[in-house]
Amino acid sequence: MSIRPLLVSTFVVAGLLSAQEAAPTPAVFTVETGAKVPLSLINGVSTKHSAEGDRVYLETVFPVMASGRIVIPVGSYVAGTVTQIKKPGRVKGRGELYVRFDSLTLPNGVTRDFHGRIDAMDGNGPNELDRAEGKVRSEGNKAGDARTIGEVAVAGASIGAIAGGAATGTYGMGAGIGAAAGATAGMIGVLSSRGPDAVLARGSTLEMVLDRPITFTENELNFGNLQAPRNPIVPEAAADKGHSTVPVPRRK
Repeated sequence: MSIRPLLVSTFVVAGLLSAQEAAPTPAVFTVETGAKVPLSLINGVSTKHSAEGDRVYLETVFPVMASGRIVIPVGSYVAGTVTQIKKPGRVKGRGELYVRFDSLTLPNGVTRDFHGRIDAMDGNGPNELDRAEGKVRSEGNKAGDARTIGEVAVAGASIGAIAGGAATGTYGMGAGIGAAAGATAGMIGVLSSRGPDAVLARGSTLEMVLDRPITFTENELNFGNLQAPRNPIVPEAAADKGHSTVPVPRRK
C-alpha cells in the first residue's frame, strides 16, 4: 500500500485546519447597558388621545459609537409601546403615561429587540419625568383652578351689582350676592373638568437609556449608501389619533 495518498490527505487536512485557525474572528461591537440614545418622536402620544398598547415611533438624531465605530447612525428607527395611561383627575391627580422602547432598526434593516426607557426629555415642556421609572407626568393646575374661580366670581359680582342696583338701588348687596354665586359656579366648573393631560408632542426630543446591551457584528454595520430620509412627515390627522406612517429607508 502506497503511503503517498495518505501523506497528501494529511497535508490537505493540516492546511484546512491552519486556514481555519488563521481566519480572523469577526469584530463585535456592543452598546452597553446604560448607554443613552437621543431620539426624536415621529408620532405624538398623550393621556387624552392614546391608549395602552399604542405603538410609538422615533428616530435617532445623534450617532452612538462603540469601540471607535458608529454603531447606531442617525436615522435609525426605534419602536416602542405605551404600556400605561392614567388620565388626570377632576379634583387632584396628574395625567401619567409610560412608554417602553422595544426594538431598534438600523438604516440597512438590521433589527435588535431590547428594553429601554425615557431618561430625559425636552426641558421647555410642562411635563415632569420620573427618571427611575421613565414615567411622564402632566403639570399641576392649582393656579389655573384658582384663576377660574376668581374670574367667575368677579363676573358674578359685576352682574350682581348691575342687577341689584337696577332692582333695589343697592349696588353693594347685589355685588356681594353675585360674587358668592360666581365663586360657587367657578368651583362647580373646576370640579367638573379634568386637569392638564400628559403630552409627548410629535417632534419632541427624548433621551432613551438602554436596560440591556445591544451587540452587532462587523458585517451588520455595513450601511453602504443606505440612508433614512430626514424629517419624516406624518399627517396631522394620523398624529392626533396616535397613529403614524413610518418612512422606509431609501438609497441616495
